[in-house]
Amino acid sequence: MSNKNHPFHLVDISPWPILGSISALELMTGIIKWFHLFNTSLFFLALISMMLIMYQWWRDVTRESTMQGLHTIKVTLGMRWGMILFITSEVLFFMSFFWGFFHNSLSPTIDLGMLWPPKSIDPFNPIQIPLLNTLILLTSGLTVTWAHHSLMENNYKQTTQGLLITVILSIYFTILQAFEYIEASFTIADTAYGSSFFVATGFHGIHVIIGTTFLLICLIRHVNSHFSSTHHFGFEAAAWYWHFVDVVWLFLYISVYWWGS
Repeated sequence: MSNKNHPFHLVDISPWPILGSISALELMTGIIKWFHLFNTSLFFLALISMMLIMYQWWRDVTRESTMQGLHTIKVTLGMRWGMILFITSEVLFFMSFFWGFFHNSLSPTIDLGMLWPPKSIDPFNPIQIPLLNTLILLTSGLTVTWAHHSLMENNYKQTTQGLLITVILSIYFTILQAFEYIEASFTIADTAYGSSFFVATGFHGIHVIIGTTFLLICLIRHVNSHFSSTHHFGFEAAAWYWHFVDVVWLFLYISVYWWGS
């Protein structure tokens, strides 16, 4: 590092990518085992392994960006483009679910009784929990924006408050979503409607949990003074990701909950 004469970050050798890949494979295998053999042992073992790897990998990246000062302007620019491309790939990921939903709903086949929702399905009332969840996510989008602007103005207290409220709202959203799933009168196996509903809202729920973790890490880092008004890409990436989650939910609410019901 003493002979470094460029603004780029050449990462050190790390075991976390290969261990993370193996852990992800174990997690997927554990889910399959859970669904087919009703045994959750491998799933929880892989989940603990994944969380340990996430913690240590995130710790290393945090150390590189703060203690070692390796995230220069050039490096941060590359990370910004990486995050933009990642969110673009996520948009296309969810587009496939909407494609499947509208393919079935706009022209229901005879297998669905030429009707959408199918006759056996009792859909959710869009002005009950789904509307409350929409208000919660929109409010969390406002609070994370408030936190971001407070950080750029060096307002430590308001940044902490904004981030904390965002994390609380996101956890509240997840609890309500879980309650909605428990109360559902249909399952993922009930026609194309059940499959479309649970796959689309389920993957969105997973993204909410990931975004909540992302924001919680940012809150912890902010409390430990890792961010400044000019150097806070980790928080900025979390805010971008959270706004993406918000927008996807709006499309889900309008198409699946409101129009689709």
